[in-house]
Amino acid sequence: MHNPLTALQLRKECPPGACTCKRELLENDPNSDIRVLLLTKEEEKKLIARIESITNYAELLYIIERMQAQLGIVLTIAPSANEVRTIRGINIHLEEKPGLCKKVRQSIPAAVRRLLDKQPQIAYAILDAHDLFGRS
Repeated sequence: MHNPLTALQLRKECPPGACTCKRELLENDPNSDIRVLLLTKEEEKKLIARIESITNYAELLYIIERMQAQLGIVLTIAPSANEVRTIRGINIHLEEKPGLCKKVRQSIPAAVRRLLDKQPQIAYAILDAHDLFGRS
């Protein structure tokens, strides 16, 4: 069966031993979800810039939703189980996925952290959404 995504530009492979993305699992399974490979280095730069330009919590949720819908990338942002005193107390995690490059797994959470440093009202909205301000 022909996969229509193979005609699109896909992310280039990392040098051998430089990454733990398990891309070979995608290439060896014809039924695998290769949408994550659509995130080329150029598209990754655009995504990082887009994340860093977010101005409110609703926009952040929208970008998270679009990343999951278009690329199959699951990003979770939630307060840590311990006390949150700074932005560092908010957990930002990309779910492991074959084909998701190690650099992407680092760059997206770093961009979100920079966003939260620059736009603290978004961090407050995350805390509020997880009911850490104690409202009933």
